[in-house]
Amino acid sequence: MPQSNAAPMPQPAPAAPARSESTLLSRNVKIGRRRTSLRLEPAMWQALDDVVRQSGLSIHELCTLIDAGRRESSLTASVRVFLLAYYRLAAREGADVPAKALVYRAARFEAS
Repeated sequence: MPQSNAAPMPQPAPAAPARSESTLLSRNVKIGRRRTSLRLEPAMWQALDDVVRQSGLSIHELCTLIDAGRRESSLTASVRVFLLAYYRLAAREGADVPAKALVYRAARFEAS
């Protein structure tokens, strides 16, 4: 068999590992009279549901309150920052502060 001086054929690059599907969950909420959707991780939805249950507010009332005080670029980011502020305040203040008071303070992002 004659030898060839041709360069070997390049092999295709290995395929990048497939990205797993997003674990974000979408839910519809009302901000005032406007309906919008939020995409959050399941743990964030659970935390938001806990705050709603403890405060006696509806998810819509809470999201409207968060939106009114928002400084972040998106409602989703503001919800995450609110949850961080709420739980930081709760950890700092202890069980003596009612959940609804924590909500209003955290909605103003006072946990810094």
